[in-house]
Formats: sequence, structure tokens, C-alpha cells
Amino acid sequence: MAAKEAKARIKINKLLEESGWRFFDDTCGKANIALESNVKLTQVKCDDLGENFETSSQGFVDFLLLDEHGHPFVVLEAKAEDKNPLIGKEQARSYAQSQRCRFVILSNGNLHYFWDLEQGNPHVITRFPSPDSIKGCQRFQPDPQRLMSEIVSKDYITLTQMPGYANEAGWKNEGERAGFIAKNRLRFLRDYQKRAVQALQDAVAEGKSRFLFEMATGTGKTLTAAAVIKLFLRTGNAHRVLFLVDRLELEDQANKAFVAYLKNDYTSVIYKERRDEWRKAEIVVTTVQSLLFNGKYQRLFSPTDFDLVISDEAHRSIGGNARAVFEYFVGYKLGLTATPKDYLKRFDSSKSNTRDPRELERRLLLDTYRTFGCESGEPTFRYSLLDGVREGFLINPLVVDARSDITTQLLSDKGYAAAVVDNDGNEASENFYQKDFEKKFFSEATNRLFCETLMRNALRDPISGEIGKSIVFAVSQNHAAKLTQILNELADAYFPGKYQSDFAVQVTSLIPEAQQFTLNFANNNLLGSANFEENYRTSKARVCVTVGMMTTGYDCPDILNLAMMRPIFSPQDFVQIKGRGTRKHDFLEQLFDPALKRQLGTREKTRFKLFDFFANCEYFEEKFDYDEKLQLPRLQQNGRQPEISPPPPPSPPGSFRYGGADTLTALGEHQIGEHGMKIDRMFFNKFEEQAQSDSTLKTLVENAQWDQAANYVHHHLFDKPKEFFSLETLRRAAGVDRHLGLRELLEKVFGLIPGFKSKDELLEDEFQKLLLDLSPEELELHADAIVALKSYFKAYATDGHLRYIIENGRLTELNVNPSFNMADFTAVPVAWRNRIPEYVNQYLPLDPFK
Repeated sequence: MAAKEAKARIKINKLLEESGWRFFDDTCGKANIALESNVKLTQVKCDDLGENFETSSQGFVDFLLLDEHGHPFVVLEAKAEDKNPLIGKEQARSYAQSQRCRFVILSNGNLHYFWDLEQGNPHVITRFPSPDSIKGCQRFQPDPQRLMSEIVSKDYITLTQMPGYANEAGWKNEGERAGFIAKNRLRFLRDYQKRAVQALQDAVAEGKSRFLFEMATGTGKTLTAAAVIKLFLRTGNAHRVLFLVDRLELEDQANKAFVAYLKNDYTSVIYKERRDEWRKAEIVVTTVQSLLFNGKYQRLFSPTDFDLVISDEAHRSIGGNARAVFEYFVGYKLGLTATPKDYLKRFDSSKSNTRDPRELERRLLLDTYRTFGCESGEPTFRYSLLDGVREGFLINPLVVDARSDITTQLLSDKGYAAAVVDNDGNEASENFYQKDFEKKFFSEATNRLFCETLMRNALRDPISGEIGKSIVFAVSQNHAAKLTQILNELADAYFPGKYQSDFAVQVTSLIPEAQQFTLNFANNNLLGSANFEENYRTSKARVCVTVGMMTTGYDCPDILNLAMMRPIFSPQDFVQIKGRGTRKHDFLEQLFDPALKRQLGTREKTRFKLFDFFANCEYFEEKFDYDEKLQLPRLQQNGRQPEISPPPPPSPPGSFRYGGADTLTALGEHQIGEHGMKIDRMFFNKFEEQAQSDSTLKTLVENAQWDQAANYVHHHLFDKPKEFFSLETLRRAAGVDRHLGLRELLEKVFGLIPGFKSKDELLEDEFQKLLLDLSPEELELHADAIVALKSYFKAYATDGHLRYIIENGRLTELNVNPSFNMADFTAVPVAWRNRIPEYVNQYLPLDPFK
């Protein structure tokens, strides 16, 4: 044990010094680390403080961290490397209380927890907090009760923008009220936004510290986040908030919103613009990528610098190594996402290669619900596109299905057959499919047909009559350049003299000022404005051609046309692209001629067109397998996958350049109704609602007739084309890491159990049952082996291969068994090596742990 204790001590010493704590006086100040009084510290290297650091004549040796006056400040409870730091929790609490310390750090050198005794439970940290950060925490006095009881009214944000608005004449006069609100840019919370904040308050009342808001694009996630930020700051439950985004344009967009909503009470800054003054602000906005660069988040911030961390577009900003940033900070966590849970596929150990760590990691990182404490699969609050359409806040698309002769062949099962030349100059036949478009299969005629179809059928601006503002989604940067050129040529032919190659603009990552282009387009001044009507402010550039820059979180409500000039295979991408057009908009807001305003009457956006050249809507409505196992991403040589493929060479071997003509084979328009697309309906899991409303099923459950109830569900609720319910999809929707039976699902539906326990929670319960069978004498005898017994119990119950090894006496195979090895087995008392298998086989049903 001594070696493990020494290693832990060395690591802890180093972590303390890296965070600004001192064992000895130096030029930075006096020593602020002390050990228990029975240990004498001399001027030696920290690495030489002794191997048996964890034991002394009076028990454990703790670190006591001191403030600038030499008073006890933080208790650091140290454990050996092979021990869970949490086992010292109560001991540390007692010690901290005796020293009148509010803060505790629990560490074994590898795993660390920070614990504010006045605020909830210990939180995992990856770096020790600095003395200055702890001082900030000490000044911070959270009051969850005040947060829970705070009244969040419709004018919660408005009262910060203009506290006395209700006494203003413009407000009191109902005839002037709309103009007064618009002039002062006052923002009132909608009912569903208030419900979101109240749902968070309810979650806090339940002891939760992580929350997830699933809100459709265009429903005001940023405004709702502003209300949450005010709630935490106003009630003293946060002294500083970190708002994480994953794109530069969203960083500026979010900060401007927080300034507009909250500047009278709180300061919001973009970190990179205030690197030396960010501590003076209550709200810090930054991209995840900025903090990841060179480990900046660890070098420049302490885990306790923010009490609330909000992740915008959470399904993206916690993906991959970005999650390290999010998890680094302790305190409350809120995720915002517009992507439904059904598209964030979970890891299924029964169907996947568990030996591939990348596969496991990828699925775990995609599990947004689990990250935000919503293991049941239900977010803290949900407001879908269908909700928004039904309540009149959002718009469903008018889908324009425009397939050409070429794309129809590419979409077919046989594909487009063509002769190609291989690397040796030999000619061979190859079939190309939609995935090959602008990658291996090139057709100038098809690209021109796409652009002509958009120009002829696009919705027009209701004020100026010009082509409505549009976004075109291309395959690659090279494809975007081609489409931009064609659109500008057509604009010059259709509107002579009106445009000087500024009708369409390429907005991709290789274009200088591309980020600013997106902002200018939203603000109606991209390459100029008022091109047709001098009193009407709208962007002169009418089309932005992009690949992926304008998909997520881009706010431009006056978009009238979206064109998918590429095949789409990702549900997330499809939802986000479609979401760019769902916002409502009043075009009269951009008109400065009062007389013309009166003459025009209403000019509100009531529809938008979604041009679909590759049957993407049909794919996600009829063909996409929502339950398909995710494939591993293909990594490049440098270990990273670029956002966009590099432009193809003019005529690479194995590619085909079509030189003929192309014509439309289908051009149909279909208005999506109030029930939305299937991809929208997948937001909901209506099984619970249908089951509860079925009187026959309810009676069967109430009478505990479980076999009859299961039979009834299979025949009357499962596998119906309208709802697509099945036991497998319901299991996945539940978000539990184990096998769920139909009975357990029905028990949850009808309120017989509060929720589904995880695999580990069930195993903990079962292990406690085993301990209850022991006499006090047996418990005392084996007290030191409880951890080893529990490890053996859990491994035997969940690992079929381990059961095979034990049952067949092939113990030598434990040397290579990853889940439970020979060292683990040796730690189990001899009397229990057969007793636990006997208990599991006799009393424990193994089906739930598959």
C-alpha cells in the first residue's frame, strides 16, 4: 500500500502547487498549506514528504489550506490511489466543521471532488481551485430556497430593461403600446418560456443541479436563458455565469442579446475581448474551442470561477473533447438544444463492440440527456416545433420537391451508371449515388438546373418584390463556389443592372470575413441594402451559399427560402437546416415610410419554402432508420475529421464528369400540416399518454394481471404504423443502461414506481439485500472487505464471461479478464468466492442487467 499512498501524495502536492498553494514561504507569500499538528514539516522537497503519508499516530494526515491571514480555509482529505476519495467524506466534514471551514477537497491523486458544505454534494473537478477562487466562493452565499420561490413573471426581463415601463405613457395608452414596446425593444416572456424557468425551479426543489431545455429553433432559447441567468444572479445562487457556444457567430449573437436584455443589472462580455477584465462581469460568453486551445480553461480558470454553466446547442458543444470544458467547472449546469433525443443514439452494449473504446466514448458523449441529469430520457422542459406551430409562434415549411433526371437516377437503387478511368488508365463501369454528388460525380447542367429552379420558384419579398432572402446548402466549399457563380449569372440575366455579382455570396470557412457576412445578412446590410425600395431595409445580397456555417443557432427570421442542393443523411443537420426558416417575422418592421406601411396593411411571414433536390424530406419521412446503430467516424491521419472535404481535382481517377443536359422530372409543392413531419413527431414519446388513456389496459394493470396486460399491449399498441411503438424503441427512449421489461415500463406509466433505476442502482439495492442477510458479527468480520465483495458481486451479475470462468474453475483466465481480474479476485475473502455466485444464481434475476 505504501507505494500507492506515496504516489497519491506526490500527485496531490503537485496539484496544490500548480493551483497557487504553497508549502513554504516564498516570494509569492507565506506558506498556506499545513498538515495535521502531529506532523512536522521541514524544508524538503514535496516529493520526499514520506511514503506512509496516510497514517499517523492519530489517524489520517489531512491537508489544511489557509487563507491570507493564516486561518483555516479548506480541508483536503487525501486517500491512497486505490481508494475512492468519497470514503473520506464524513471524516472530512467533521474535520472541516471543527476547523470552521466551509470547503472540502477529497482526492486520491487521480480523482478529485470539491465540496461546498453549504451547497449540495461534492462535484468532480480536474484541477484544484486556487486561493483567489476559493475567496470568491466564500463571498458567495447561495440560497436555493430563494431561487425556488422567486416569481418569474411575463415581464421578468422587461423589468431589467426598463424598471418603470408600466408607468410610461406609451405603455398606459393601449393604442401606443405596440409602438412603445418596439421602440424600446422590450422583451416579454411567453407562457412556455415562463414554464421552462419554472420547471428548472421545480428541479432545484428536487435537489437537482443539472437541467436540459429542449426547445425548437425559433422559440427563444437565448431569451429563456437570459431569464435563467437573471434568476440565479438575482437570488444570489450564482455570482458569475459562463455561456458556452460552439461557433463564433453565436458568441457575438448571444452576447448582444444578453447586453440588450440584462445590461441595466448585469455586465456581459465576450471572453476574448476582455481577457484581463472578465472577472468584473457577471456573464462571460465564449466558444468552447477558445477554451480548449492549449488547455486554456485549465490554465486561466479555476473550477469554482462560475456557479452556473450554460451550454448552447448542447448536443454539439459537449461533443468530443469539448465535454472536458463543460465538466471542468463545478456548480449548476444547463443545456439548451433544439435536437430531439431520438437522434442522439445511445450506446447499446448488447449490440456493439464494447472492446472498442472509441465506440463507447462516442455514444456516451452523444448522450446529452445523461450529461444533464435526465437519465429517464425526458428533459427538464420540452417545447417542440409542433408546439410552436400549434400555438402560432412558428411556421411549418412548404416543401418543394424538385428532382431532376440526373438526381432521380442518383437516388435510385441502381444509381447512375457511367464509364470511368481507373489509376492505370483502364476504363470500367461504375455506379454513382446521391452521396457521390460533387464528390465523385459532377454535373454542371444539374447545378445550373438547381439554381434556375430556385430563381423561378422562390418566394418573393412581400415589400420589395425581389427574391426573398435565401440560404443554399452545398456539398463542399468548391460546390458552394460553383453555385454562387451560377446564381450571380442568373441574377444578372433576370434583373439587368440590379446586381453587380452581389446577388449571391459564398459564406464558408475559407472566405475572409465569412463570420461577419452571416451577421450582416441577418442585419440586412450584406453588401448594401434597400436595392429595390429606398425606404425598406433589406440585404442587397439575397442568397448566402454555405456548407455548414449557417445551420446551427443562426437567427435570421426574414428567411423565405431554404435550398438543400445536397443530400443530407444526418437527422440533426436536417432539423437544424429546416429550423432556419420556422421563425415568424413582420416585414413592416424594416419599412420606414409610415404612409406606405398604412397602405400595405399586414406583411407578415406566414410560410417559407424548403427546396429539396435530393428527396431528403422523403428520406427522413419514410426511409431513415431511427434505430440504426451509429458507425464509427473515419479519422484522418492527424486524428481529426475536417468539417468539409477538400475540393476535388478537375478529373480525379474514378470520378465522372457529366457533360450533357438535365431536366426536371418532378416539381411538386407540399405544405406541411399541423402534425408536422415524422422527424418532428419523433420529439414525442406518446406511449405513456396512449397507455394511460386505454381503459382496458388500465384495468389490467390495476388488477395486477401482468401477462394479460403484456399481451394486450403487443396486440393493440405495438408496431402500429401511426406511432411506431415497440418494446425496443421504448427501452431506448427510457435512457436506462440496462434491460427493461414490459411490466416495468407499465409500472412506470401508471405511477406504480417513480422512475427507472440504473443498472448500478439496482445492483446497489441487491447488494444491500445480501448484506441484510448477514449477522452483525459477520458484518464486523468482513467490514474491511465490503468494497471487494461489492466489486465481485456487481461483476459476477453483469459479466457473463466472468460467470463462465468462475463456474468452470478457469481462474487463470482472470489474468486477462478486463472487467474483473486476478487481483480483484484475490481481494475477495475465500469464504465468499463461492458464496456470492451461489447467492446471485439463486436470488438475483439476471435479465435486467443484460
